Amino acid sequence: MSNTFNVSAYNPDVLSCIANLSNDEVFTPPEVANAMLDMLPQELFRDPSTTFLDPAAKSGVFLREIAKRLLVGLEDVFPDLQERIDHIFQKQLFGIAITEITSLLARRSVYCSKTANGNYSVCRFPDVQGNIRYKRIPHKWKDGRCLFCGASQGQYDRGESLETHAYELIHTTKPEDIFHMKFDVIIGNPPYQLSDGGHGASAIPIYQKFVQQAKKLNPRYMTMIIPSRWFAGGRGLDSFRQEMLSDRRIRVIVDYFNSEECFPGIDLSGGVCYFLWDRDHTGDCRISSSVNGKVSTLTRPLLEGNADTFIRFNEAVNIVHKVSNMKESSFINLVSANDPFGYDVRVENSYLRIKPDIKDSPFPGSLKIHYFGKKGKSVGYINRNTVRKGTELIDQKKVMISRSYGERGEFPYQVIGKPFIADKGTVCTETYVVVGTYENLRVAENVVQYMCTKFFRFLVMLKKNTQSATRQVYSFVPVQDFSHPWTDEELYAKYGLTDEEISFIESMIKPMELGGDDHA
Repeated sequence: MSNTFNVSAYNPDVLSCIANLSNDEVFTPPEVANAMLDMLPQELFRDPSTTFLDPAAKSGVFLREIAKRLLVGLEDVFPDLQERIDHIFQKQLFGIAITEITSLLARRSVYCSKTANGNYSVCRFPDVQGNIRYKRIPHKWKDGRCLFCGASQGQYDRGESLETHAYELIHTTKPEDIFHMKFDVIIGNPPYQLSDGGHGASAIPIYQKFVQQAKKLNPRYMTMIIPSRWFAGGRGLDSFRQEMLSDRRIRVIVDYFNSEECFPGIDLSGGVCYFLWDRDHTGDCRISSSVNGKVSTLTRPLLEGNADTFIRFNEAVNIVHKVSNMKESSFINLVSANDPFGYDVRVENSYLRIKPDIKDSPFPGSLKIHYFGKKGKSVGYINRNTVRKGTELIDQKKVMISRSYGERGEFPYQVIGKPFIADKGTVCTETYVVVGTYENLRVAENVVQYMCTKFFRFLVMLKKNTQSATRQVYSFVPVQDFSHPWTDEELYAKYGLTDEEISFIESMIKPMELGGDDHA
């Protein structure tokens, strides 16, 4: 068989198929890979000295699509096709596979052979791996966790026949030693998380470690596609979030609130984004956000003013400015910390959720408790002495709301569960948070009505990138005069919102009827 390369035939359908499969490591569709490559200066593909690295190769789609561009861009430099192929694959394209099987898949996609020195490889290498390497790396365990990635020893301390998911790039303090060379472009779609051995399906994010290690290699450009959850921080992501939002070298962010717009069939809570990091750029970022298939693009700072906040939707920026300019107290001051009555106890690296002896009927001296049990949201009765904290809240009338509310797919969203008024002598488990205490029932009712407005829930949504609705998501929301009820129309008028801004809010938030609780 000839060892020549047919450019037009170099488009295996298997990559489009595999991109639609659900997997812990999400495969990238070719069209998304090309959208990421489109962000780069296209002269890079006409320069025979440009080097590219995929540090988390799976299907090989990034290297394959780069090769297709280089084959066209270097035609004048290397008129002979085989000479051009040899130069591109031997001198310009490099990959680090995340598992042994993906190394075979990536080589098959890029070299047209799972072995780089095989008879059918479009470019012959002296060894099996070529420039797409896979090396089984051990985790470095200490106190049951990997020092590099935080993986659970109980989950990933495996025999030679099983993958350990100790990814090479993030299991070294010197990533530059992997290939002993500089790269102009680092591009990829890293693994997103690893089980940490905690309660249930507990997992820790690891994609941020790939971004941080890639920066250590100091490329001219870096582009990666990662979950958008980092916008809000949270477990394992707070320092990464601060680092990213303060980095003025981030030139472009393309954000999909619904991950299925980017990865068909893959549902990632909080959406997905890809970005372009430009070593020589210092300035604002071009942010494109896709909502229900409609794309909005605006060049602006990642952080608004002095706020430690990234506003995800371009249309919301001016709305937030109008609200913040009023300099009113934040609603966050009314919201309790997680687990207001002490039923969620931190134990080492996990949580111990304490369920008191809950009775179905009241008894002398009992407290009513709202909790989430086997049958969903429930109400029972407990002894007062099981309350571990927040005792000053017990004998007060208060508003409660579920701490978690999840939605998927297209807008409009409800955003949060329905708030409700809890009588004196009522507590809750970690399922809920408390929103203030009230002597006057009418004031409490006005607070609940305010929380049901689209205006209120829109401002919450801007901080709520996951199903978690802890007190931090309420920081954009202003406190009102609760001596009277509020409607959306009154709130829109108070803050001087335009017809376009009102229309955007209305398109994003669905109506919420008063009463009940929609814990999800």
